[in-house]
Amino acid sequence: MAKVYIVGAGPGDPELITVKAIKLVESADVIIYDRLIPVDVLKHAKEGAELIYVGKEPGKHTMEQGEINELLLRKALEGKMVVRLHGGDPFVFGRGFEECQYLIKNGVECEAVPGVTSAIAAPEQYLVPILLRGVSSSVALVTGREDPGKGFREVDFKKLATVVGTIVILMGASEACRIAEELIQGGLDSSTPVAVVTRAYMSDSRIQFTTLSEISKCRITVENPSVIIVGKSVKLSPLYEDTVDHSA
Repeated sequence: MAKVYIVGAGPGDPELITVKAIKLVESADVIIYDRLIPVDVLKHAKEGAELIYVGKEPGKHTMEQGEINELLLRKALEGKMVVRLHGGDPFVFGRGFEECQYLIKNGVECEAVPGVTSAIAAPEQYLVPILLRGVSSSVALVTGREDPGKGFREVDFKKLATVVGTIVILMGASEACRIAEELIQGGLDSSTPVAVVTRAYMSDSRIQFTTLSEISKCRITVENPSVIIVGKSVKLSPLYEDTVDHSA
């Protein structure tokens, strides 16, 4: 039976990919990969392997998702060993599950291989704890940009504001000002510390420490891709820079 491996490549550091993922990359006949994978991982591909880039940027898609699904199916039915390489973890706001659904529906076996998600790796790179005994006992992992095809917004940031210790937001760059304002409206203090990690574990990775107030007023530039961490545990990072006027 034909089979496709849906593999998480982790964040930007190629050393954070799992051993199993590397073994699959080394054996693959075809590797179909995303924009945010650690590019050095592709050096493990065997000679003659077909490397196909299907990366997506906001407003610019190399291939639409339907085309990627069809490509995976076609290569698998050709008898090739296919690895679909996602940045981070393929099932954390990736399209890995949808790809598996499509493949299984069309008679192709699918195996998912977890990867280190940036939701955990990004704050950890800069020593920001998202769960910490005595400080934060719960965390919410949410998207800042929902599928417009749903026709409604599922994530209510006003309600979310005070029910968890830490909020980690993926894909929230373009909506950061609105999200921060809604969190304040929902009851979080405007001085609540925020960390914005951009391009986690890549060579140009950086962090900005700020507050909800500053983000709500669009005074902070949040670039794509970024992970936004909201909560009092942010301030515990030894790298925390208290450079913002918290009286705002």
